Amino acid sequence: MASDGARKQFWKRSNSKVPGSIQHVYGAQHPPFDPLLHGTLLKATPKVPTTPVKAKRVSTFQEFESNTSDAWDAGEDDDELLAMAAESLNSEVVMETAHRVLRDHSQRQEQHKLQGPQGPQGPEPQPSAEPAPGPGSDLRLVKSVSESHTACPAESASNTVPLQRSQSLPHSATVTLGGSSDPSSLSSSALSEREASRLDKFKQLLAGPNTDLEELRKLSWSGIPKPVRPITWKLLSGYLPANVDRRPATLQRKQKEYFAFVERYYDSRNDEVHQDTYRQIHIDIPRMSPEALTLQPRVTEIFERILFIWAIRHPASGYVQGINDLVTPFFVVFLCEHTEEEDVDIADVSRVPTDVLCNVEADTYWCMSKLLDGIQDNYTFAQPGIQMKVKMLEELVSRIDEPVHRHLERHEVHYLQFAFRWMNNLLTRELPLRCTVRLWDTYQSEPEGFSHFHLYVCAAFLVRWRKEILEERDFQELLLLLQNLPTAPWGDEDVSLLLAEAYRLKFAFADAPNHYKR
Repeated sequence: MASDGARKQFWKRSNSKVPGSIQHVYGAQHPPFDPLLHGTLLKATPKVPTTPVKAKRVSTFQEFESNTSDAWDAGEDDDELLAMAAESLNSEVVMETAHRVLRDHSQRQEQHKLQGPQGPQGPEPQPSAEPAPGPGSDLRLVKSVSESHTACPAESASNTVPLQRSQSLPHSATVTLGGSSDPSSLSSSALSEREASRLDKFKQLLAGPNTDLEELRKLSWSGIPKPVRPITWKLLSGYLPANVDRRPATLQRKQKEYFAFVERYYDSRNDEVHQDTYRQIHIDIPRMSPEALTLQPRVTEIFERILFIWAIRHPASGYVQGINDLVTPFFVVFLCEHTEEEDVDIADVSRVPTDVLCNVEADTYWCMSKLLDGIQDNYTFAQPGIQMKVKMLEELVSRIDEPVHRHLERHEVHYLQFAFRWMNNLLTRELPLRCTVRLWDTYQSEPEGFSHFHLYVCAAFLVRWRKEILEERDFQELLLLLQNLPTAPWGDEDVSLLLAEAYRLKFAFADAPNHYKR
């Protein structure tokens, strides 16, 4: 660029607005302008009125170059820039606002001293609202001034010590809403409002004469509120029709049909041909969780009937260990309609009327049958469905997290040794019951959720423990970790994050036909 000493520098042209001119930035490298620290830079002279000057049309680049100076060649320091910024500020408004903020803060500190220290349950001092800026003042400057001179509660009320730049930001002050200053109560209040809003959406959708199942699936993907979960699961599983008028007759017909099966087949459990099946069911039920529910005699009888009838009516697979764990989520969800217990998994079933338990038993059988219809190859001879899915999981993990895959290979940990149970029990043994129910909300709303989407959930579940897996350095410790993952404290939020990651993997890989192949 041409350097003309007599020519006015580019950054000092304050009388005209040049297109593309650079303005002072209040950021990390340029702290907010402080009128008390830079009071000497404030000018009380009236602002010179500026009128836009129409830029002269430049015919050639050489003429433009000769008439323009490079902004980076100006060489002014920060004080000069601050002085230039102060030209457009009204010093009287700035100082008046600064004194008002300091005065209000001093009054708050004095009130705090007079009230004395509060006990652990005493009320917290409420921060007063920030004073409104005067008319015609610069909002950015007022904010920076108030931030620069708001002292933290630990400091004394006197303002004789000058503030440093590192002290210019105020300590966090929570603005109370609805008379509550507790952040946890605010979050729980907001959460309850959000849950109430979602519940209203479900009720409106279910109240229509014909429920829009596609819209219900979209709404259920992020979780189903507890009061409407039973009816929603029955609709999404295909057990109940979308038409409201047909549902009572369908329920009555299906319940009668189930107990006709019980009357016809259940007495054959003592026959020699079915003894092994019934004995295995009888052995597996006490091993189920939660024990407080499954060890109750009436629950044990219900589960035995459901599993035995299903095995008799599906001879291609019969009863296989793992199917028993798929009964519990349905039974617990349908039972919650008829019990006042908050935790249904520890509810006393003996208090529930017999006819209600019969209806819950029939509904559980049919919904479990609908689920198993989509994954029956998991339980036929040699369980080929599980074998294939475990292999697909291995290939998928090798692509999304090769270090974890190589670490398992290096220590000779085979996926079949830990992922077989993930596929066989649909993660019911890996997650608490409350998390399984939340997981199945999404499985019910996802196309082929139990058969196809479950694969991506297992991949996300494995990678979720990446850090812990890579820290283990021998076969035994790795296998113990993978078979006893610490999910006991998990809640809905953890499951939602897991499902979000699984959906991301599905979105990235599901439509790629060769994504399992190298």
